[in-house]
Amino acid sequence: MGLVLLWDDQDRRYCHEHEHAAHAAGARVHFHESLLKAIEPIRDAAEFLKYVVVIGGKGRAGDLNFEEWIRNESAQLVTAPTHRDDFATLNYSSGTTGEPKGIFHAQKDLPLTADLWGKNVLGLRETDRTFASAKLFFTFGTGGNLIFPWHVGASVVLFPGPPRIPTNLLEVIDRFKPTVFYNAPTSYAAILALPDFTQKYDLSSLRLCVAAGEALPAPVWHGWKQRTGLDIIDGIGATEIYHIFISNRPGDIRPGSSGKPVPGYEVKIVDEDGQPVAQGQVGNLLVKGETAALFYLHQYARSQRTFLGEWLFTGDKYYVDEDGYYWHAGRSDDMMKVGGIWVSPVEVESTLISHPAVLECAVVGFADAANLVKPKAFVVLKEGRTASDDLAAELIAHCREKMAEYKRPRWIEFVNELPKTATGKIQRFKMREQKQEATASTEKMTA
Repeated sequence: MGLVLLWDDQDRRYCHEHEHAAHAAGARVHFHESLLKAIEPIRDAAEFLKYVVVIGGKGRAGDLNFEEWIRNESAQLVTAPTHRDDFATLNYSSGTTGEPKGIFHAQKDLPLTADLWGKNVLGLRETDRTFASAKLFFTFGTGGNLIFPWHVGASVVLFPGPPRIPTNLLEVIDRFKPTVFYNAPTSYAAILALPDFTQKYDLSSLRLCVAAGEALPAPVWHGWKQRTGLDIIDGIGATEIYHIFISNRPGDIRPGSSGKPVPGYEVKIVDEDGQPVAQGQVGNLLVKGETAALFYLHQYARSQRTFLGEWLFTGDKYYVDEDGYYWHAGRSDDMMKVGGIWVSPVEVESTLISHPAVLECAVVGFADAANLVKPKAFVVLKEGRTASDDLAAELIAHCREKMAEYKRPRWIEFVNELPKTATGKIQRFKMREQKQEATASTEKMTA
């Protein structure tokens, strides 16, 4: 059976990921529209590639034109005799922890998640019109902006432009009047940084906003609610599960948390030995559900570490509060042990984002002169704010006031942007890989 990869990323920075996925999947056919320049650097190296079908343009000599290719085909759909457990899709993870991983999902997984989260949690209905900043290669976009609305007979808005420009998203909402908006936490923060956006753009069609991909900081949730009057439904999903399995829901939101388990899924938090941890204690999040994948394509050893029988090891650190809400503490690789105590980068980042100068940030562990790990923050400032030693000291003082002393960042480094995947997730591992350099903070290291 030939495999098809859908290419709809317009940023050439991801050619390496394209090449990795094309080779690992053994893809024989590529469909793409107006993306010839993006795919051109990897075409000759794609050893399994047999056909390039061009939609809306011309390619190399020998490439197939899509319209001509299908012109004489029947318009009658003949249903294939498939089984619910037959593979339907091959999705690639976003690559927050390294090379993207190929993940098969079965036929049953798509309608199941549409029911469990799309209908039962979000309450999607036929009268809805959805719009997602996430492209369709990302399961957050495929599910929320294609499978789920189609499942209930709703309409969708597809946007071919770059989603990283917040005014692009606002213009689409203003023009096409969606009722449900899916967006990444970093993009909500970028929109909030725009002055008077609620006066310039009509958002009155929206009844609900959704966030996923990374934890939504409580300051961003409150800022969005204050400026727009709209709730943001945040949750955690995984490509391995296909979509969201812990979620806040309309009428039941605890800002900053991921919410509660979605009915149809079981979750548990365990220590390094696989034993359940006490309520309030941080541990490894495991999830069980019928939509879970079975393995990673061509990655046997990694599959063994992730797919633990009925349970899936998510790689996320979590704790649950006394009311049953689940709180993200960071990816397992992102957690820092400072002075023998675990520190969640998510908590430090949320505190920094509450400062009016900070647009977005990422916190990672760096070693000091004594080779002891301490938090370091990479900070992107809002437009009009200038990086300085004084501002770095102010941000550290801001954190010192709002959290325990050992959690505060020891260094602040101002950057123009954070490394991200094509889906907008921050790649903290790339910052950890950087050589430690002099930082913008004038503060001297303390024990």
